[in-house]
Amino acid sequence: MPLIYKDGVSANTHPLNLLEVPDDYVASIGEVTRPPLFEVYMRMAEELANRSTCSRLQVGTVLTDASLEHVVAIGYNGNVRGFPNRCDSDEVGRCGCIHSEMNALVKSPGDLPDKVAFVTASPCVMCAKLMVQAKVSCLFYRQAYRDAAGLDVLERAGVVTVHYTRWQNAWREG
Repeated sequence: MPLIYKDGVSANTHPLNLLEVPDDYVASIGEVTRPPLFEVYMRMAEELANRSTCSRLQVGTVLTDASLEHVVAIGYNGNVRGFPNRCDSDEVGRCGCIHSEMNALVKSPGDLPDKVAFVTASPCVMCAKLMVQAKVSCLFYRQAYRDAAGLDVLERAGVVTVHYTRWQNAWREG
């Protein structure tokens, strides 16, 4: 039986995006007209990024359970609670901001398996390692970070990574 990607993104192999249908059913499936939950959570991450106080790169993160029914944590990058809402340094890689993924992961339930992460930029190596340790099984990201090594860590650990841009501008055009 043919496999349908509900959101139209073949790289998205999350079980909730896959549908096996009979051959004669494929032709009757129309174009998806509303944003799928994957995109809704990505847009939430983009809104969270707007709260970031980092001067170089504003990043937002949403963590959900495997069924995409519950947001379990959110985060955005910025300085530590109680410190000035600005970077400690202008030097790339030394701004002193806590990464959005870190902020979300410290708030998420540690025993929850198969978390799904929606992040506006792919993670650095350290955030990728923390995601593996925190039982993230799937990562959706909007833009590639300047260093792809974090994605390599996730893929080596068996975490599904999806560069999710299919719906990025659909809501702006409507």
